[in-house]
Amino acid sequence: MIRRRVVVDGRVQGVGFRESCRRQARDVSGWVRNLPDRRVEAVFEGEADAVEAIVEWCRHGPPWATVTAVQVYVEESRGEDGFTIRP
Repeated sequence: MIRRRVVVDGRVQGVGFRESCRRQARDVSGWVRNLPDRRVEAVFEGEADAVEAIVEWCRHGPPWATVTAVQVYVEESRGEDGFTIRP
């Protein structure tokens, strides 16, 4: 099991990004939220291959989004007050 925090820069919106994540994130749990600076933050947790696959998907962005950069961090334990992406 691994956990990754992803911060997405570009023309994205958290609610739409969350819905796209739900379709992509098979066997991955986590959450997505908007940041005050108009970026989107997501945390993904699960088997390494599944998490790395959705992180790679984030790098390209969903078809409707313009993603200029994806910053990936190893996530430390902390409060999770965003939206769930597990159906």
